[in-house]
Amino acid sequence: MTVIAGDCRLVMPTQGPFDLILADPPYGDTSLIWDRRVEGWLALAREALAPSGSLWLFGSLRSFIGVAHEFTPARLRYAQEIVWEKQNGSAFHADRFKRVHELVVQFYRDDAAWANIDNDVQTTADATARIVRRKRRPPHISQIDAGHYVSEDGGPRLTRSVIYARNCHSRATHPTEKPVGLVEILIRRSCPPGGLVGDWFAGSGAVGEACRATGQRYLGCEIDADMAGRANSRISATLPFGGEQTAPLSHPGDMS
Repeated sequence: MTVIAGDCRLVMPTQGPFDLILADPPYGDTSLIWDRRVEGWLALAREALAPSGSLWLFGSLRSFIGVAHEFTPARLRYAQEIVWEKQNGSAFHADRFKRVHELVVQFYRDDAAWANIDNDVQTTADATARIVRRKRRPPHISQIDAGHYVSEDGGPRLTRSVIYARNCHSRATHPTEKPVGLVEILIRRSCPPGGLVGDWFAGSGAVGEACRATGQRYLGCEIDADMAGRANSRISATLPFGGEQTAPLSHPGDMS
């Protein structure tokens, strides 16, 4: 359970295989000093993934278009995406919609079958009792049999692809810090019990906090040595899963 200070392209490839990689890389969309695109990390992340592992990547449609040329040589397949809805957002121009969402996209290795990817379907306990029947076949789908489903009040239903979570603006240590509750959903869905989570752009350690709280093994990397120190302090202060201390993950020394 640690964050190493250094360049993820040098630190992380030898530390796998990772059962899950979570990443919120800088895309170079702004003039801020820390917002500099990191070339070549996607291909290295793919090679560090376990055959059953996957990569969840935070970003906007604009940022994904900007790095689209890297996905084919990185040999990554698209799986699905969710929309993170925030309570407030930002707009760089007054003549555009106020942006209150962010995309989180899942990818997996191109030599793996989706059926073999770690995938613990998540549900929420907020269903409303009802019976739904299909009266006819949808025109955009071929052969489909008649059927229905039944739900009960408070029963489970699939977690929806638009997830509301308050951002961390008022309490964030890092400019792009992600809410721990949202990160936990991704970890619980895509990492097996006791699996290794790789956090290639650790920032202030939100992913590490979520891993410590859920009992997963964790290794992060952050190029800012001061921020890496803050992340480690944050993770150490988090109550570990089950209330017991977990064995530290062996790692090389500071490579910054």
